[in-house]
Amino acid sequence: MILSVSNIHKSFHEVPVLRNVSFHIEDYDKAAIVGINGAGKTTLLRIIMGELSADEGLVTVSRDKTIGYLSQHEAVSGENTIYDELLSVKQDVIALEQKIRSTELQMKTASEETLQRLMNTYADLTHAFESANGYAYKSEVVGVLKGLGFVEEEFTRSVSTLSGGQKTRVALGKLLLLKPNLIILDEPTNHLDMSSITWLETYLLNYKGAVIIVSHDRYFLDRISNKIIEIDNTQATVFTGNYSDYAAKKEILRTAQYNAYMKQQQEIKHQEAVIEKLKSFNREKSIRRAESREKMLEKIDVLEKPVEVRSDMHLHLEPKYASGNDVLHVEDLSKSFGSLTLFEHLGFEIKKGEHVAIIGDNGTGKTTILKMINDLVAPDTGEIRLGTNVAVGYYDQEHHVLHMDKTLFEEISDDYPSLTNTEIRNTLAAFLFTGEDVFKQIKSLSGGERGRVSLAKLMLSEANFLILDEPTNHLDIMSKEILEDALNAYTGTILYVSHDRYFINKTASRILDLNRRTLTNYLGNYEYYLEKKEEQLALIDAAAQNNTACDSISSSSASTDRKQDWLAHKEQQAAQRKKENELKKCEERIEQLEDRNREIDTLMASPEVCTNVAKLQELSKEQESNNNELTALYEKWELLSE
Repeated sequence: MILSVSNIHKSFHEVPVLRNVSFHIEDYDKAAIVGINGAGKTTLLRIIMGELSADEGLVTVSRDKTIGYLSQHEAVSGENTIYDELLSVKQDVIALEQKIRSTELQMKTASEETLQRLMNTYADLTHAFESANGYAYKSEVVGVLKGLGFVEEEFTRSVSTLSGGQKTRVALGKLLLLKPNLIILDEPTNHLDMSSITWLETYLLNYKGAVIIVSHDRYFLDRISNKIIEIDNTQATVFTGNYSDYAAKKEILRTAQYNAYMKQQQEIKHQEAVIEKLKSFNREKSIRRAESREKMLEKIDVLEKPVEVRSDMHLHLEPKYASGNDVLHVEDLSKSFGSLTLFEHLGFEIKKGEHVAIIGDNGTGKTTILKMINDLVAPDTGEIRLGTNVAVGYYDQEHHVLHMDKTLFEEISDDYPSLTNTEIRNTLAAFLFTGEDVFKQIKSLSGGERGRVSLAKLMLSEANFLILDEPTNHLDIMSKEILEDALNAYTGTILYVSHDRYFINKTASRILDLNRRTLTNYLGNYEYYLEKKEEQLALIDAAAQNNTACDSISSSSASTDRKQDWLAHKEQQAAQRKKENELKKCEERIEQLEDRNREIDTLMASPEVCTNVAKLQELSKEQESNNNELTALYEKWELLSE
């Protein structure tokens, strides 16, 4: 065992945040701490690290075990280059290497008597150097930097010139290179793109020590964790398995808790009714029996009512009117900023009802595409055309659609003047803004709160084409699930950018991968994309190896590929519609035949027919024919319904 957390209690201003929290971490555990925003996850990590003292309880770290901690907003500073900053972690290995070189020089000029001693020292030094993986420490540093999304051209950049997210990535790299027995990471994927997150997953899965992670990235937790520690209503519950296992077990447990609570409440009400009845008799024996029951009732350990699943934020998205079938047409789209070319000659179409996700690494231009569609950024070349009756609702990850100096109430009332005060308050209450909260200024809100205001405006817009830029940023897991359900129930069209792979897998019917300045189309969700990605990239690489004289042909080929993808998609939709029509016709024919058979049964039992042998034979043959057809139709129906 590496870590033991026992009976931790913590309150702030007499409000309990953690109560009786206990769990332990074994040598190779990959544990995740989950809970809604404000549940106390980061507080618990700070208590474990000794940055915050618990009111009660004990944190014990096993002897000779080391812990490395990366907080949510931790970053490096200084004038070192990125490479040198990570290399500083390997100072002990570098010192060993210097001693080895120094010993080698001394051995060249040493006397025979001194040489033996130097050779023994040299053997010890090289053994220690090899044990510390000294021969590979430089490639290890390079591997971590590239894995975290830094290209070699950036290695010489000064740390002081980096953005906050880049500095956090450098801090994460240093921690990984330290290789403590237990790594504790608070929201490690916040500043990583998909490629870097995938690399980090693989790194942590193969890590020889233990890991504790706080994260809202459910796909990441699914791949990494074998233990889930849930902080809910100030208390901790430990579940074995990954996030999906936890979610399933949590639902079973919640149902059982709710049933137990309801059963106990019924029993309490029953006992109270009996006590009241006994007292109403107003006799000595009945009063004594009532008092006895009251004492028993007082001794009952009353269960707390379980919090209803997702009973907080209420999001319902529905278009006011339907759009035409052609929602968006993009052709020959290109964009550069100075010498940096983001993408060239992009073309794609979106049809009514599609849920399309644009994915790709940071800096490839995904958000730029969305801004172009919303006329916020001008393309260098190309055409963007919206279809008939298309009404756009835009969710901006930087929340530029919000007015920072307005209050929440003004933000809604100014954009939707037809709403009454009560309707505005009810809308804001659905997104957890109640009482005086509605008079807070937008600029005073947290990122998660601004996200909820943007979602409220999106709901009120009644748009039939939603364009969403990182809609799950700053949302906790519960809020993400609410958004997923709302989008899946939405009957309009959706185009969005997201790094949340679990969210993409749940909500996307098509994926556009922005990679190498072009879009690759995948007709499926994220799991399908992963299956087909390597195959597609191999085709792109093969095309890139052709000589430059084929550039125009390649462009035409790419256009043809997109057209073929679209035609394949149309054929797939047509085949599906055909099956649905066949199924409907099949069901109608079955209903007709069954109705006719019931009519025949009635006729054959009637006095007019039952004595008419010729008529009976005719009806009997018709019924037999109907039954034969029904048998075939039932088989067909089963195949079509599958």
